[in-house]
Amino acid sequence: MKIEKGTKMLLVSSYTPRECGIATFTNDIVNAVEIVFGETLPVEVCALQNSDQHFKYNPEVTYVLPVDSLEHYRMVAEKINDRSDIGLICIQHEFGLFRGEYGDHILSFILALNKPIVTVFHTVLPNPDEKRKKVVFALADLSDKVVVLTKNSQAILTEDYAVPLIKTVVIPHGNHSVLWEQKDKLKFEYNFSNKIVMSTFGLISENKGIETILHALPAIIALYPDVIYLVIGKTHPEVIKNEGEKYRDLLTNTVKNLQLENNVIFINEYLQLWQLLEYLTLSDIYLFSSKDPTQAVSGTFAYAMSCGCTVISTPIPHAVETLVNGNGILLNNFDDSDEFKKAILHLIENKNERMAMGKNAFSLAHATTWENIAIQYRLLFDQLTNREEDLRFNFPPIKLDHIRKLTTDFGILQFSKFSQPDPESGYTLDDNARALINMVMYNKAFPNDTTIQLANTYLNFIEGIQKKNGWFDNYKNFDKQLTKQNEEVNLEDANGRALWSLGTVIYHRNSLPLEMIHQAAKCWDKALKRIDDIKSPRAIAYALKGLYFYYSMYEDEEIKIHIEKLADSLLNHYNINSAENWCWYEDYMTYANNVLPEAMMYSYLVTKNQKYKKIAAITFDFLLSHYFMKGQLKVISNRGWFKKQNERVFYGEQPIEVATTIIALDLFYEVTRNKKYKDQLKLAFIWFLGNNHLKQIMYNPENGASYDGLEDKHVNINQGAESTLCFFKARLIMEKYSEKPIIQLKTHKNKSVNTLIPLKNLL
Repeated sequence: MKIEKGTKMLLVSSYTPRECGIATFTNDIVNAVEIVFGETLPVEVCALQNSDQHFKYNPEVTYVLPVDSLEHYRMVAEKINDRSDIGLICIQHEFGLFRGEYGDHILSFILALNKPIVTVFHTVLPNPDEKRKKVVFALADLSDKVVVLTKNSQAILTEDYAVPLIKTVVIPHGNHSVLWEQKDKLKFEYNFSNKIVMSTFGLISENKGIETILHALPAIIALYPDVIYLVIGKTHPEVIKNEGEKYRDLLTNTVKNLQLENNVIFINEYLQLWQLLEYLTLSDIYLFSSKDPTQAVSGTFAYAMSCGCTVISTPIPHAVETLVNGNGILLNNFDDSDEFKKAILHLIENKNERMAMGKNAFSLAHATTWENIAIQYRLLFDQLTNREEDLRFNFPPIKLDHIRKLTTDFGILQFSKFSQPDPESGYTLDDNARALINMVMYNKAFPNDTTIQLANTYLNFIEGIQKKNGWFDNYKNFDKQLTKQNEEVNLEDANGRALWSLGTVIYHRNSLPLEMIHQAAKCWDKALKRIDDIKSPRAIAYALKGLYFYYSMYEDEEIKIHIEKLADSLLNHYNINSAENWCWYEDYMTYANNVLPEAMMYSYLVTKNQKYKKIAAITFDFLLSHYFMKGQLKVISNRGWFKKQNERVFYGEQPIEVATTIIALDLFYEVTRNKKYKDQLKLAFIWFLGNNHLKQIMYNPENGASYDGLEDKHVNINQGAESTLCFFKARLIMEKYSEKPIIQLKTHKNKSVNTLIPLKNLL
């Protein structure tokens, strides 16, 4: 039976505020699913707790299962069965969470359920005895799917427990997004500037092997007295119950005996998430010293890598699988202080290598952010509830954070290294024109002084890079000097974008300060004198958009003549290059292809020339036929252009192509009211949200930036101006199509608005 809209997933697990790694894991999944999918995938929790435990849970906890009582397993299962809105049960399994031999009480719970079940095995022990093997096999056999967190666990499950491989799926442990550039800032805030900070975190128990690191420290500190080692976390509640603080006392006595009091800091707290991430982010080296060779996975290990720490780890399976290709140091042995000492000294003495390892780990961790893990669980949910055609996402909030960070008092910088602006990349006319358009549009929806200030910065840059003859240069370095790069790039596209941005400012004369309009008009008048120098198709298209907006405010006959002349030039390109199976303006498709049919449609809106409208529709539909495949958007690759007579290259997709697709679809929908354009627009936008071949988000939820590229096997997580501005504009457009807008847009009445403007198109 097909599951209806609003069907919920029920997670069975220990849960916060219980101090337990799996409780934290489950809470992270709940939060991530809420962020990525919102109300399209409601989640509830059945909290596991011991008879001596009593917690005050958040509202998502709708059931509590006392694990000591076999009778309660069946009672809770029957209550769940009565719920028609619960479509899937996801059980987080760890042997210690359930009672009975090897936790076999959970079997009575599963046997009583009549809904699809996914069991997530956090621990998969090799070489099981017969009883453990029977319990695990029974759990897997009664589940519709089994999730493991590493490939090693999957191999053990199939080889040692005879669980069919086809029934298993690997979904890694998740981690949190942080901003790379916070490292130095946080070191300063925590008074650790100019120190090498090492850390270990988690609920403390003897298996952590922390004393192994303590015994390595004296020789290290003798050479580098500014080394700090943070031991973060409370003693595990079950350890305290059984033996009190015996292990922690051992550690503190070891610190005293080795005279490490000035270098070892115990943070005996169960930290809030933001505090923990700050400590990890400021850490240079993360030390993972587990003594347990069968430890399948470690959340602490995953979190440390996502914070850009260089990890030194004992060879647990998770580390063996993850620490490859120069993203950390994998030790050969357990409980070996000398090996830790050598590895730590190597990283201290080789800063460049240490930094490179941390960056590699940081990049690798993007694939397993909690948002991406939420997508994997959603896909599994849809598969088991027959909802595979109903993948819907929650729109992220609109954020200016990264745009502001990229912007200096001179303009917006071109590139970032991760999320850290790169001054060496300098400034381009292209990016400042994009930024100006975005801020004008954003200010129309949400007027505020900050947005105007940013817009002024970009307009000043455009004015400052315009020559006396009206033409624009494209590039200035961080020292605000023109360079030879201006001679090496195609300036026509940049000049076209400049006209587009100036026309946009002039059109919004009633929502912007008058001095900005005068400034833009002055630049416009100079630039218009060079309009005949624009020959390339994309430059023509950008210029046409600027001319359209100017004409929409001032019905100047000269502007209309320019529009007709440029549109005819595009039409001529089409007539020369099109063929029976190639309805396009060039004999290849490159980047920002959508702007060409979009410009033709704008030309129609001014001239009412049906020929322009017809070619706009033909070419746009031809382009879209190559972009939308099997329920996903697949834009032209930057690895190789799509030529008329060649096979198309895939992967290497960039946000600019996705955003220009959305911008054009928005226009075509507003003009034609054809629902297919609206549907394709929504499908295009969720490329950013995870509906792409990697099933990974293409935006940074921390700062509102977009990542620079979707490759065949990874995401390029640099966050340059072009990508971020394209995502920002796409997200702003999608506000019109959101069923529940994040923020309420305001409508500005403008008596001078010409009826040529399509409904809502300028938002």
